[in-house]
Amino acid sequence: MSEIGADLLMSMYETAATIRRFEQRAIEQYRLGNIRGYLHPYLGEEAIAVGTMAALEADDYIVSTHRGHGHAIAKGHDLGRMMAELFGKETGYCRGRGGSMHVASRAVRNLGANGIVGGGLAIAAGAALAIKQRGGSEIVAAFCSDGSSANGIWHESLNLAAIWDLPVIFVLENNQYAVSTPIRDSARVEHLSQRAAAYGMPGLTVDGNDAAIVYGAMQEPIRRARAGQGPSLLECMTYRHGGHHVNDPGLYLPQEDLQRWKAHDPLGVLRGRLARAGVEEAAIAAIDERVERRMEEAVEFASASPNPSVEEFLMEVAEL
Repeated sequence: MSEIGADLLMSMYETAATIRRFEQRAIEQYRLGNIRGYLHPYLGEEAIAVGTMAALEADDYIVSTHRGHGHAIAKGHDLGRMMAELFGKETGYCRGRGGSMHVASRAVRNLGANGIVGGGLAIAAGAALAIKQRGGSEIVAAFCSDGSSANGIWHESLNLAAIWDLPVIFVLENNQYAVSTPIRDSARVEHLSQRAAAYGMPGLTVDGNDAAIVYGAMQEPIRRARAGQGPSLLECMTYRHGGHHVNDPGLYLPQEDLQRWKAHDPLGVLRGRLARAGVEEAAIAAIDERVERRMEEAVEFASASPNPSVEEFLMEVAEL
């Protein structure tokens, strides 16, 4: 992969830093009792969303997962409305009805996070079919996990996308654990991308902690999808920085593995690339300051936002 410019690297770094601080602040607000339900942090996996979204066009669609805050932020969602949704507030993207696992926005072309593992893949295939039927030029990036690759809907969606040459890219975020089950205990193949061959589509495994590598790896799948040549499977190897969700201590994660991956942290990798591109530390510090300011504003917005109307909520349930 050829080196990419400093401007794009700085944009990638700012997005990755924004995701990192959003997740850290969300965990903090969860501990304070302002966020309820499940919270699945994206800490350590930021480069996948950043590199993928940097390669897409604004009109392209995404389908997310239960660990989807990073996807939404990288796609351009407003931080205040994102935080408000986690708070369960009226000003959230789903008016507080969805919470952490169901952020969606038709305006930003995010077809939604999904609390069902692998559940978004059929939605992605359906959206890609609709694009093809109306002769559109957009594509769909469908995020999925290593755990989802053992589900029937994963295989059905890949097969359907392949036989109909649908414009979808399956971005598999392999953080190597399905909750607490290591992928080495649930799959015989060395790389999950090898499964792409069974459906007649290209499959590739890359370093998912380097946003620039993910960005480069997306180019050929995007070209194929826009040219009507069908789907691709891109497996991005990564490692979450803790347990499956905010209340999981992650004691099953071998400390030597965790520390090795933390030494290859997505933000650190981008900082290294910025340094090699001649970007000064002062410029990086300015980005960090801007991110911190925006995050404080997001938390303040969510805190000050009104709760949803109980009466209206009950009416919505009654109408179903």
